[in-house]
Amino acid sequence: MKQALITGITGQDGSYLARLLLEKGYEVTGTVRANSQAKLTRLRKLGVADDVRLVNFDLSEINSVNRVLRQTTFDEVYNLAAQSFVGSSWDQPLYVADVNGMGVARLLDAIRTYCPQTRFYQASTSEMFGRARAVPQNEQTPFHPRSPYGAAKVYGHYITMNYRESFGLHASSGILFNHESPVRGAEMVTRKVTLGLARFAHGEHVPVELGNLDARRDWGFAGDYVDGMWRMLQQDEADDYVLATGVTTPIRDFVSFAAEALGLALEWSGTAEAEQAVDRRSGKVAVKVNPKFYRPAEVDLLLGDATKARTRLGWEPKVTVRELADMMARSDYDDWRAEGPSR
Repeated sequence: MKQALITGITGQDGSYLARLLLEKGYEVTGTVRANSQAKLTRLRKLGVADDVRLVNFDLSEINSVNRVLRQTTFDEVYNLAAQSFVGSSWDQPLYVADVNGMGVARLLDAIRTYCPQTRFYQASTSEMFGRARAVPQNEQTPFHPRSPYGAAKVYGHYITMNYRESFGLHASSGILFNHESPVRGAEMVTRKVTLGLARFAHGEHVPVELGNLDARRDWGFAGDYVDGMWRMLQQDEADDYVLATGVTTPIRDFVSFAAEALGLALEWSGTAEAEQAVDRRSGKVAVKVNPKFYRPAEVDLLLGDATKARTRLGWEPKVTVRELADMMARSDYDDWRAEGPSR
C-alpha cells in the first residue's frame, strides 16, 4: 500500500485528491495547522473524512515540517497548502511570501534530508503568468505575476525546479489554471456567484456583487485536475505541466451559465461600474458591479495550453465550463434548500 502525504488536505483540491488516492488504494495522511480549528466539511461532503489520518503541520515552522517528514517515509507528497485567496494577498504579503514561497523550500529540504526517494508535487498556478506575454500560456511562457500570491508562487515553482535539477529529487510542478467545484471556498468568485444565485433563486433577492466582469478565466473541474496531479508523480522523470481546458470564459458568462441552471433569466444592462443583471421573472437586480472588488492589478486573460499534459500524461479535462457552473449552482441550491438561510 502506497503512502501519500497531502498538505492542505481540508481544501478543495486536497479533498478531491484524498478521495482519488483512497480509491487507488493509498494510505492517505493529511496536514492541518494545530491552531486552525480545521473544518472537515469538504472531506465529509466527499465521503472520505473518516478514511484519512490527520497530523498537525505548519509550513511556516521548520521543526513542524521536519518532524512529519522524519516520522514516516511517504511515497508521494502533494503540497497543496497555501494562502489561496488572491484578493487578500495584498493585505498580508509577508505571510503569503513565507507560506506560499519559503514553505515550499522548507518542505523540499526536509524531503532531501530525510526521504530523498519521495516523489513531490508542487501546486503552481496560472496566476504566475499574470500579465501574460503570450496567448495561450504553456510551460515555456514567461511569468509576470500581478499579485503577492502569484509572486510567491513563482518562487515556489522555481525552488521546486531547482531542487529537482540540483539534488535529483523527483519534484514536479503542476501549473493549474482555475479549477472549481461545489466545495470551492465561498470567497472565490465562482462559488460567490453560485451561492448568491442559489439564494436569489430561493427568493432571497440580494444582488451578487462582483468586480471586473470582463476578466476571462480558463475554468475546469477540480476532480479532473487532481487526476493530473497524480499522473505527474507516476512518470519516470519529474517535470512541469500546465493543466487547463484551453477555453477562456468571461466572468459574466459564468454568471449566466449558473443562472440558467437555476431557471433565472438574466438581462444585462449598463457598462463598467453601472453594469447589472436583472432577473426578468422577478424584476429584481440579481447581479451588480461593486468597484471595491476590483483587484489593484487585474489579470485580464488567462488561457492555458495543456498539450504537454495531454501527450505525455494522457490527461484530458472532462467537465466543460457550462457543466461546471451547472454542477456548482445546483449543489448550492440543494444545500440551501436543505439547510436554509441559517447557513
